[in-house]
Amino acid sequence: MHKNLYSLLFLLSAATVARAQVSPIIDRTDMPAVTTALPVDTMRISQAAAALPAGAPLLTQRGANQTWNYSTLVATSQTVDRYISVAATGAPIYQFTFGVLGGVNRATVASPEPLPLAGPGLPVITDPYQFYSVSAATAANQDYRSVGFGGTLGGLQVPLTYRSQAEQDVIYRFPLSFASRPDSSRSYFETPGALAATGYFSRRRKRVNTVDAWGTLTTPFGTFQTVRVVSKLADHDSIAFGGAPGTGFDVPLTREYKWLAKTHHVPVLTITTQVLAGRETITAVQYRDRYRRIVRTATRASAAEAAVAVYPNPLGTGPLQLAGLTGTTVTVKATDLTGRVLFALPLPVQQAGAAVPAAAFGEFRGVMLLTVQTDQGVAVRRVVRQ
Repeated sequence: MHKNLYSLLFLLSAATVARAQVSPIIDRTDMPAVTTALPVDTMRISQAAAALPAGAPLLTQRGANQTWNYSTLVATSQTVDRYISVAATGAPIYQFTFGVLGGVNRATVASPEPLPLAGPGLPVITDPYQFYSVSAATAANQDYRSVGFGGTLGGLQVPLTYRSQAEQDVIYRFPLSFASRPDSSRSYFETPGALAATGYFSRRRKRVNTVDAWGTLTTPFGTFQTVRVVSKLADHDSIAFGGAPGTGFDVPLTREYKWLAKTHHVPVLTITTQVLAGRETITAVQYRDRYRRIVRTATRASAAEAAVAVYPNPLGTGPLQLAGLTGTTVTVKATDLTGRVLFALPLPVQQAGAAVPAAAFGEFRGVMLLTVQTDQGVAVRRVVRQ
């Protein structure tokens, strides 16, 4: 009888070990790296409507050995994430601030991404970059963090770092697995003097990361063994214009549900929510993907897709007007035809309209895709700037 009991315990133990081996362990090698030598589609990201398709798993589904089937997501637009070396930015000031001499601000990659400090009334910054660092393989405590930002203002590249190393935004700590305990970090940055004369912006953030599930995820791109990390972001922003006293406010609580898989370097699926009027509301859905021709049909059109208008088009050197909007704010993102992000701005809505300032387009000329996110859904417009 004892022999049978030992055999049963051995089988149960073996089954437990086998299950544990299925759960991925994410480490520093799974983070973004320089991608200049990789095919352009390596980091292609599809954006879907800010809502879960009928029959898709709820975000409350959590625990071990889960199955998430989001194969019915439909791409409404696409972008291409790029990660380059600091030297490839071509700006000596970035190499000094974030390069080998950057000390605690040294970055391992730079990414052309919109800055968190863009917004109405603030100086328009072109050619934006965000700088990230992954710990060295020999580091005792390993993580992946944001170390700063950069952009061009008045023809000059302006770097922006966090107030201290202890106040950098720690995005992940490694190793990261279903066995990881929740962790948190606090970060703080503010605009440098070069920007503060015309507009000041600061952000205090508390980030809490919780690994709440692992299992098999299916998207239109494929099927993956994943770990899900939920990042809760509590931000407090302060804004001031032209030397006037600043106004501080709490940003709606944001959660990022991120499914991470080995070797993919970016989340294979990210669903972002905000707590609006006491209710958790999906504000963005994006996933790793391949090139797809975006086809829009009447059955797929959201209310925003049918209502939003942009003019003039073609666009000259003036602002771009938006009409048919709902709510108090919209988010507008412009990409060129390669998927490169030109800008992303929150805009206030007045009398169902808003205006994208001419300075937001910088020196860009040609065809762009404009993605307008409203509380009724997403609208995508093709705009030509002459």
